[in-house]
Amino acid sequence: MNLKPRVSAGGTVTAIQDGWKLSIPAGPASQYRLAQLDDHSGLRRADYPCHAPLKMQLEARVSAQGLPGTWGFGVWNDPYGFTFAASAGIFRLPALPNAAWFFNSSPMCYLTFRDDRPGNGFLAQAFESAGFRPAVLGAMAVLPFSRKRSRALLRRAIEDDSVQLSNSPALSPRGGSAFEPTEWHQYALEWTTSGTSFAADGQQVLHTAVTPRSSLGIVIWIDNQHAAFTPEGKLTFGLEESPGAAWLEIRNLRVEG
Repeated sequence: MNLKPRVSAGGTVTAIQDGWKLSIPAGPASQYRLAQLDDHSGLRRADYPCHAPLKMQLEARVSAQGLPGTWGFGVWNDPYGFTFAASAGIFRLPALPNAAWFFNSSPMCYLTFRDDRPGNGFLAQAFESAGFRPAVLGAMAVLPFSRKRSRALLRRAIEDDSVQLSNSPALSPRGGSAFEPTEWHQYALEWTTSGTSFAADGQQVLHTAVTPRSSLGIVIWIDNQHAAFTPEGKLTFGLEESPGAAWLEIRNLRVEG
């Protein structure tokens, strides 16, 4: 691993025993606040260092439930065009998403193209996209006229699967307490060419045939942004106010593959 910190607007990445603390300060919705560790910023997607099969394990906790924006850890292809690569002189077009991660998002987010999967909260989630399919062109063409139709077309090009950890029977058995990410937990994901598996505290929470199809990079982050494309066709992207400071701590990170 060659993890490097990426921060903005007062974000910090500091060392703790056996790991790191990623923190962002309080602030208004007009400012993007980020604390991130990754191994791929400044690289072209074809040069991203992670490939299947890969296993990732770590322990993590977060400062509070219901934080604005997003936080998480896993592997992804950084599908957005506006990335830190720009500062390295690399122009990167947006891409279809490929990712396997533990991903937490506020209620303002909605990041699934399936109507039968959760779109926000604390998720174990995988995305699989294979190239720029004709459905994407169709989605772009009809977007100004019907966002619901555009979302349906993207569903043909982007497969995703997820489970909300707070609703996982493996973690919150009948009569048991709800899963609390503010406490230390062990997380593991296994990415193979045939599927992706996720576990928390040694309990499998999701095994899916949805699996990323490209080179990926490790990403661990906390920020104050949101994105949503809801089943009703609502499309939003923006920043959220942070009424207080927030942090994500990780330790005992291991990556094999």
